[in-house]
Formats: sequence, structure tokens, C-alpha cells
Amino acid sequence: MKILYGVQATGNGHITRARVMAPKLAQQGIKVDYLFSGRPADKLFDMQPFGEYKVRQGLTFVVEQGQVRKLKTCLSNNLSRFYRDIRHLDLSDYDLIISDFEPVSAWAARLQGKTSIGIAHQYAFEYDLPGPDIKYAMLPGTRLFAPVSQAVGLHWHHFNAPILPPLISPASLRQRTEQDKILVYLPFEPLDRILSWLKPLKAYRFFVYCDTQSIQNLEHITLCPFSRKHFPIDMQSSAGVIANSGFGLASEVLQSGKKLLTKPLSGQPEQRSNAAILKHLKLADSFEQITAKGFNQWLEKPAPDTQKYPDVADELSKWIAGNCQASVTSLSQTLWAEMEAQADARLPASI
Repeated sequence: MKILYGVQATGNGHITRARVMAPKLAQQGIKVDYLFSGRPADKLFDMQPFGEYKVRQGLTFVVEQGQVRKLKTCLSNNLSRFYRDIRHLDLSDYDLIISDFEPVSAWAARLQGKTSIGIAHQYAFEYDLPGPDIKYAMLPGTRLFAPVSQAVGLHWHHFNAPILPPLISPASLRQRTEQDKILVYLPFEPLDRILSWLKPLKAYRFFVYCDTQSIQNLEHITLCPFSRKHFPIDMQSSAGVIANSGFGLASEVLQSGKKLLTKPLSGQPEQRSNAAILKHLKLADSFEQITAKGFNQWLEKPAPDTQKYPDVADELSKWIAGNCQASVTSLSQTLWAEMEAQADARLPASI
């Protein structure tokens, strides 16, 4: 079997999922070519798992001052080039197209009559979710942005729908928790705004991952360059994480058992929904701006139970290798049952 795997590269969550899937698909003997869009090639990092991957412009959004700018987003996307990229993408050698919300591969599959599987958090909006009623605002855009033959949604709960658990790497080795250490990842917020929030909180050490070329020490704030090696180590040793309400990173934090304080990206309904669902599930708090009072109230709360997610990538890869014969409903039930069994196994024996 030969697959083209399209990955939306605007944020790191989609790429992280592809990193998790890559070795699992290889174990099944599946040959995979990868295509990334939504970010310039020179802004991609730690891409070794993907071999000779392709990059296309695709579609992305413009963020300024921590907010999606809808007009600039429309003006910045070159639709004629997007159309050319779709028309020139030859899929004749592929048996299946996988799209992690990547539009060039999804639309090329649609136009060339190829079977396509969408594996992404966004596809969970096909179903009724708790929180703000944004399903009907999300669905048209989701189906238009990256249409697929079969959608496989991912979320922190199944909500009585055929949704799968988060697709992330197994938890890394735990580090000793440093109670005054907080990890910060707010890539869409202006750095000066982040610093203004953190400077008054001198009793804590903040490790801020941002677009910097080298480590910079600013008293109790350390600016760190993006790194797939050091980021999880800092997360495991921190007492809590402050981040936007993206699905991928939140899933990693929940799996680590750390406190999570999230800021939904303004103008991004998916993140608004994520923040509301995290609160609904009692897994995280959210904020619009950090204040000393709000920060301290968050830190005083107990950490949520560690979320032990099953090996979704392994099951998905076997499902794909089997030509997706089983229903997504069956796959979902198997994975959530496995997660519930793991949770039951951690409960103390009754006396």
C-alpha cells in the first residue's frame, strides 16, 4: 500500500500527530509520502521522520496581536496558486490519501476520485459537542477546507459519538516537578504582551517557548527556541503549563498530569470550543489576560487526573493497513474501552 499523507502545518499539533503516525505506518509495511502546507518550508523544524517530504503553500490564517485577522487572512491566501497546486498534484500512484486537515491533498483526492481519510481534531465537529454551539459555524468551513471521503475526529471524550481519543506520543519519562517552574507556549501572542503578564510574577520561573534563535535569560523569565527535544522535558518538570487552546498541546499536557491554563485564540471558534470543553470536563482553566490573582487561584487548584490515552496511532495504522474495513464506531469503542480499563486498573483495591 502507498499513501500520500497531507499535513496542515499552520500549527505544530498536526505535525506532531504525523510524527506519531509515521513509525506506526512504517511498521505496517505502508509506504508513505508526506505533503505539508500552510507554513513556509524554512519555518519547518525537526522534520527528519518524514524523509523527502513535499511542501505547498496551501491555506493559512493571519494572526496579529493574538487575534485572527479575517480580512488579511483572505487577502494573504493566493487562491490561484492553491488551485494550481491542487490540479498539479498527481495522485495516480497512491492507493489512499490521508489528510490531517490539509487542503491541497484533500481537494486533489476529491477531484481525482481518490479515497481519502481525514484524521484530525476538526472532524470531531461533525458531531454535537458540549460548550458553545459552534458546530454549524464550523461544519461548512471544515467540509470546504479539507473535504474527505471518511472523517475521523479526535477529542478528549467521545461524547457518545464515533470520535477517537487524542493521537499523541506515549508519555515520556517523568521528571522531578519543580514547583516554581511554569512552561509557557503562546506562539500567537505578541512577546511583549506575554512578558508584561509574567514580569510581576517574580515568585515563579517561566520558560517561554517562542521564535528566538537562542536561550535568553530575563531575570525570572527564560526565552527558549522551539525544540521537540527540550520542550517535553521542560513540560514534565514544570508545575503547570500556560498555552493557547490548541488541541494537540493540551492533550500532551493532560497526559502529563500537569495543570493547564489556556487562552483561546481570539477569532478562532475551534479554540473557543476547546477551552469550554476543557472547563466542562474539569481539566483546565482559561483566561483572556493573566493577572496575579487569577494566576495564583489557578496554581492553588489541584492538578487534574493524568489522562492515560491508548495507543491510537497503533490502532489507526492497523486499521489503515486493513483497508479501513472496520467501522470508525467500532474503532472508537475499542479505544475508549481500553482507556477506561487503564483508568480502572489505577483505582485502589476496595477494602
